[in-house]
Amino acid sequence: MDRLIYTAMSGANAAAQRQALLSNNLANVSTNGFRAEMATFRAVPVRGDGASTRVFSAEATAGYMDKAGPVQRTGRNLDAMARDNAWFAVQGLDGTEAYTRNGSMEVTPEGNVVNSSGLQMLSDGGAPINAPAGAEISLGTDGIISAKLAGQPPTTIGKLKLIKPTPEDPLVRSADGLFRSKSGEPVGADPTARLEPGAIEGSNVNPVETMVGMIDVARQFETQMRLLQTTEANDKSASQLLATRG
Repeated sequence: MDRLIYTAMSGANAAAQRQALLSNNLANVSTNGFRAEMATFRAVPVRGDGASTRVFSAEATAGYMDKAGPVQRTGRNLDAMARDNAWFAVQGLDGTEAYTRNGSMEVTPEGNVVNSSGLQMLSDGGAPINAPAGAEISLGTDGIISAKLAGQPPTTIGKLKLIKPTPEDPLVRSADGLFRSKSGEPVGADPTARLEPGAIEGSNVNPVETMVGMIDVARQFETQMRLLQTTEANDKSASQLLATRG
């Protein structure tokens, strides 16, 4: 059997992985604060007897496109967009601290301040934030949350935890779509981080570029599959020749 099937198979597998990634990006083109995933592959020469003329496709370290999405101004009191490279701290479904750029918030009937995904927003002390029932909530550019009840002056109920990742401990995407520090430790609140109330950040996925990429990957996959079909045809021809000579 021609070893070409293994190299063609690795190429087809790489194309399928990239197609799945691009499909996920396209599905999140309307997700607030979404960061487009990136996949990279490298060529690994096949070592063995004879000349090293064939290579496998191996997945390299993947990351995300760290570019801010478009600004969507809503004028809503509980919408906020993290400026520059700041991130909001939330409590993941596993109970650990995680980070997101989704700043669309709301107050639950129980008084919990959560984002549009239902995740609890965390204060600069790492604790959940609760708001009084029926209070009018407002946000400051420094992340301070104020609540105003009818006939009473505004009171501070907490301060959103805003963090800024560092090159020494960057953020990495987890399986749940949230980001966490590479070290696994919570990142300390950054007092210089700021947000913009009344606006939210859109997804940084470029739908046209992503669709073109999907078409390109589909053609690459078809090429790899044709190589497999060609190899199968060659094997059949070789078997027929051997059977005739025998």
